[in-house]
Order: sequence, then C-alpha cells, then structure tokens
Amino acid sequence: MTRRTTGAASPRLLSHFVFVVVFVMILFVLTRCLGHAAVQQPPQNDLTVHEWGTFTSIADPNGSAMDWLPLSGSTDLPSFVEHFRDVAFKGGLRGTVRMETPVLYFYSPQETTVSVEVSFPKGLITEWYPHSDSANSGLASKDYALVMMKRPGGISWPSVHILPHAASDFPTGSSQNHYYAARQTSSAPIEVTTPAGTQREKFLFYRGVAAFSPPITATASADNTVSLQNDSSDPIPNLILFERRGAQLGYRVLGPLRDQASLAPPVLDGSLESLYSTLESILISEGLYPDEAHAMLETWKSSWFEEGSRLIYIVPRAFVDSVLPLHIYPAPTNTTRVFLGRLELVTPLTQRAVESAFLHGDRATLAKYGRFLEAIVAFMIQQTDDEKRQDQLFRYLSAF
Repeated sequence: MTRRTTGAASPRLLSHFVFVVVFVMILFVLTRCLGHAAVQQPPQNDLTVHEWGTFTSIADPNGSAMDWLPLSGSTDLPSFVEHFRDVAFKGGLRGTVRMETPVLYFYSPQETTVSVEVSFPKGLITEWYPHSDSANSGLASKDYALVMMKRPGGISWPSVHILPHAASDFPTGSSQNHYYAARQTSSAPIEVTTPAGTQREKFLFYRGVAAFSPPITATASADNTVSLQNDSSDPIPNLILFERRGAQLGYRVLGPLRDQASLAPPVLDGSLESLYSTLESILISEGLYPDEAHAMLETWKSSWFEEGSRLIYIVPRAFVDSVLPLHIYPAPTNTTRVFLGRLELVTPLTQRAVESAFLHGDRATLAKYGRFLEAIVAFMIQQTDDEKRQDQLFRYLSAF
C-alpha cells in the first residue's frame, strides 16, 4: 500500500517540477527581453513640454524668402535678457528668417531636472534667458555671415530644474514689455544655476536669425491676387491671408495647403477681435493649451497685424524639427512644437503706398512698415531694369 502511494506520487512531483522549470525559463527570457528594450529606449519621465515660436520672412519678386536685415531696430526685450556677443553686430547681420521668441514650457507633477539642447544648423541664437554658457559656442566671428557658416549655431541648458510648486519670483524690468505675456500659463517655474546665482523663469526663452528657405513661396499679381506654393513634403496645416490699410483690415482663412492655391485679396471689413479668436482656435487645434495660445497671441498681436499684407501660417512640425532640432533628456512623455510662419508680401498696393509716402515725405506712413521698409524698397529695385528708377529708389531709402 505504501509502495502504491509512493509510486502514484512520483508523476505528480515530476509534473510540478517540469512546470516550475518552464515557468522560471519563461520568466528569465521575459526579463532579458524587457531589459533589452529598456536599454534601447531613452528614459522617460512624467513630463510634458510645449513650445511656440515664429519664423518671420519676406517674399522676393519670385516668391522666395529674400535677404534682409531681420535684426534692425530695437530688440524690445527686458534688460535681463542676454545677447550674443556685442549687440551692435546685429545691425549688419543679414538673413532670410527672423526666429522670434520661441518659449519652452514644462509640465511635471513633481520636481525634476532635464538637459535641453537646441541646434540651429543655418542660424545664430541672438537672445536668450536664463543664462547659458553655450550659445553658438562653436562659432568664430567670421561666421557672422550666415550663408558662410561652417558650424551650426545653437544653445543648451545642461541642468534645468523644473519646480511645479515654486514661487513665481521672476525678474522684471523697469517698464512694461510684451515679453511678460508669455508667463501667463499654468506651466511649472524653472530654475537654472549660473555663475552669478540662481535664475528663475516660467519658460526657456531664445531668439535667432537664420538663412534657410521657409516651406512656402508666395507671389502677388497686379490685381493683388496671391499665388501660393507649398515647398514642403508635408501639408501646411493652416494659413491666413491678412491685409491692413490704415484702420481697415481683412483676412481669409485657407485651411490646409497641400500643393498650390490662389487667393484673392481679403475684403477689408474684418475686425481684430474676430481674427484673434480665429487664430487662437487654430493654435489650440495644433496642440497648444488654451492659456499658451492666448499667451502667444498676447505676446505678438501688437506686431503681427501691422500695415501691409502677409501670410500667417502653421509651420509643419517636421520642418520645424529639421531646421531647429530640439533634444531634451530624459525624454518627455510628450513634446508639442507649434510655430507660426509670417511671410510679408510686397503687393502692388504696398509698393504704391510706400512710393507715394517717399514722394510726399510722409514719414508717418513709412514708419508703419518699420523694419520691413528697407526690404520693400529692395524688392522694388529688383523688379525694375530702369537704372534711373533704381537710383531714385536708392535715394528714397538713404533719405529716410
């Protein structure tokens, strides 16, 4: 009886033993696989990063971005913002694109630290805050000619402390400035340790100028109709044609642009309030939080809708990543980048208005075109082979 019991138990013990061995082997294989996968993927944290910015350019007679002085005039920034080398060099720095006020917002439920690096292969970083030791660190003075740059510009912050519960004790200048509007979001304060002490802000801020071609070309015909060509491999997600003449303004919303389109000039019966609402909704649809979209609009609404004609469009994300690579480590769970393109159009109506203002010494009208005035006259010079007319246009500009 004892032998029968012992004999009957052996198969059960054997089966349990086999099961355990197989289970341990499977567990070992899974552990190795998961460990291998972890090595292949960069570490992530519970962090979300949102960024917005603007690429500003001017269309030449062929519709491409023309060479101009994107950094002429006032920098219009608080005194604590840092500048690349000597600010004076910028008066002669020519480029095709002004990269205006990208800001990086960080959202995290707990304190964390990341490194941030922005590369600008065809450009220079010209302003930033907080402090960075690495702005355009690989460039020599001869690289100021953007088309001759041998090394990319860029900037990095090796240790950005994200402090979701920190006080909002950010620096302020002596006067009001549109820079501060970007702080009106729910993002976490950030802190950077510098040789001069700790600096806090609501975001990482930087600006620059570059010599690349935007993803769109545009030409205006004699009747002010605008012909558009998407030069990107991706659709332009949304586009607005805007025009302002004195107190009157109008705009047309095209929607996505996949290939080509032609737009008649807008009827000048619109309102800024309606345009603000439309543009804010577009920014939100592209992934910005409502308070971020509002902050972006508040930052730039005093200059986006000046006298003249322009395209305001959403830059394809893939294009942004190609001309302005961003690397954050550890990698955020989500990174959203929303950039607006601003392409100034020198329409026949704009040319007539500028030439009339020069003829009559109307400095008030000329001042409305601000930093774009030199480029508008250069556009007009390129359009004519008449040497007398070219000389006259040069005299207009030198007398202004």
